Amino acid sequence: MAERMQERPDPYLRLEDVEGEEALAWVRAHNEITKAALCDASFEADKRTLYEISTRPDNIPFITRRRGQLYNFWQDATHVRGLWRRTSMEEYRTAEPSWETVLDIDALADAEREDWVWKGCGTLQPEQRYGLVSLSRGGADAVVMREFDLVEKRFVDDGFALPEAKGGAAWLDKDQLLVSTTLGANAATASGYPRSVRLWQRGSDFQQAPLLFQGEFNDIYISASVDLEPGYERIFYRRQITFEEGISYLAQEQGDPLLIDLPLDARFDVEKDWLIVKLKSDWALPERIYPADALLAISFSRFVAGDRSFEMLFEPGPRRVLSGFWWTKSRLVLTVLDNLASQIWLGTPGTDWHLERLEGLPDTASVHTMSLDAGQLERTDEFLLSISSFIEPTKLALVTEDKRIEVLKESPPAFDASNLEVTRHEAVSVDGERIPYYQIGPKEQGGPRPTVLYGYGGFSVSMTPGYLGGIGKTWLERGNVWVVANIRGGGEFGAAWHKAGMREGKRLSHDDFAAIARDLVKRGVTTEERLAAYGGSNGGLLVGNMLTRYPELFGAIWCTVPLLDMRRYTRLLAGPSWVAEYGDPERPEDWAYMAGFSAYQNLEEGRAYPPVLLVTSRRDDRVHPGHARKMAAKLAAMKQPVFFYEPDDGGHGAANKEQAAFLTALGLAFLRKTLAGEGDV
Repeated sequence: MAERMQERPDPYLRLEDVEGEEALAWVRAHNEITKAALCDASFEADKRTLYEISTRPDNIPFITRRRGQLYNFWQDATHVRGLWRRTSMEEYRTAEPSWETVLDIDALADAEREDWVWKGCGTLQPEQRYGLVSLSRGGADAVVMREFDLVEKRFVDDGFALPEAKGGAAWLDKDQLLVSTTLGANAATASGYPRSVRLWQRGSDFQQAPLLFQGEFNDIYISASVDLEPGYERIFYRRQITFEEGISYLAQEQGDPLLIDLPLDARFDVEKDWLIVKLKSDWALPERIYPADALLAISFSRFVAGDRSFEMLFEPGPRRVLSGFWWTKSRLVLTVLDNLASQIWLGTPGTDWHLERLEGLPDTASVHTMSLDAGQLERTDEFLLSISSFIEPTKLALVTEDKRIEVLKESPPAFDASNLEVTRHEAVSVDGERIPYYQIGPKEQGGPRPTVLYGYGGFSVSMTPGYLGGIGKTWLERGNVWVVANIRGGGEFGAAWHKAGMREGKRLSHDDFAAIARDLVKRGVTTEERLAAYGGSNGGLLVGNMLTRYPELFGAIWCTVPLLDMRRYTRLLAGPSWVAEYGDPERPEDWAYMAGFSAYQNLEEGRAYPPVLLVTSRRDDRVHPGHARKMAAKLAAMKQPVFFYEPDDGGHGAANKEQAAFLTALGLAFLRKTLAGEGDV
């Protein structure tokens, strides 16, 4: 089968021409068909509701501290593109803080006649007066960078500025940047990311900036980071070889950079003289074998000298894994998932490390830790927590230096959750593995209900609870059910769980999702006709395979910014960067298994498929819009029920809250039109 697929010409190849006149004419025609079919009065009402919820003035303004001031990026109905603004902690603690505008993106976009989307600002330490503002056209990953004065609140005349490209920059000092960018000849890898690091002096021509470090064309990306800790000033270079593997180096004053000799798939951090390593595979050393998912610590200077006597700070257990770690000023913050339940642990370094669990957190909520301070040199031991569940509004809390938890802000309820409950279940997959999932719906089921099954299953991304907000109002409050799948390929249970859903295991990840669909029907939660599969990006590949492999299990498929043509994905934009996850279709041994989950090729004439909504973006420069375009064209030619929508902007997601509300309302309208027996929903 694999060989036959390779030989077939692709009749819709023209749709890969993102800006081609013929392709855009096709897109606009299908956009109009979709809007005519789905954008009715109920759609308009949902869009309005979703937008109002996302832009309420009492939503949580998330913060970052610079020089004692709290910065926030804010979007609402008046500021669609957003405001970058600041206030004091004292003012922030009040019910209605007073904010000072630093940069108005709407005003900037109007003045420059550009579709600017805010992508952040990295500031020069320790003063943090100057920053590099990143702006994207239409939400693409590629950005324009410009130097900005945070005191005078304006762009710096003749300051650092780089035209649109993928990449980034790190401040070395006031007059020097380490820049990784795709600008220039041979500056990009095969994946379209930066291939080198250059030292750019203020006032000089960037194209003449000396090359400090360069990787290979087939690497994913090259980057640099600067450690400014007094007494430990260092520069690190990173070669990301595959999505999973990379090599890091320590710059030397003389000679070649020093290799940091760690397993290629390990993640690490250096803080003062501590090296912290999180393993993704077992690591056999002469002293002992350290297991995958362990967290190790050692003196960095001793490690460089050849010592490998690590202390194990975290040892994984069955369904107990470390999901993240990072440093405050003097403590290591660990986020642990224990059978999907969040725990926060604090590590204090020493001859023997001391770890203690942060007490006072709810057992059923998902807890994420965040740095409060933007600058390394201004860090304290304070940090932020985001605490949320599917049906309880999110709280933003401050953890003080003495480990007290102070709730700073709480989101207002977006929907009535009094008749809703969250339950955990497990489905048995094709190989006997038990696959967990969350079910959010009415306390009294009272028979099958319209249900959305959402999943991702890739790149070690964990599906943990988060407040459903607009979905709660427009879907759950109307008596429907929302389900979140914890299938293999994700990171919920560590490295083995991810690896089981990679490459040859990708089909198994999809089988897990189908097993949950069957379990929902078996338990009487829904029926096949009233069950929709929903996913985006890698999750778009997932639900695309529900369409081609399990069409009988679903009444609708909602598929956004998807990968679908796995035969050509490595030839499209960032596709080569995902070979570690999926395989290389140019290698016959890889295509032999990939052919089984390449949804575009697996559509069959004469087979009945459930209705599909395919959504992408012309400004998605990560996953090529050609995937969704070609899938829609092929389904339409086969006389299958398909809707397609592609806005001009949005990137790999939505450009702003207005567009996000539109796209979600479009999906809900599609479900109303397709899922049987929905009544007034």
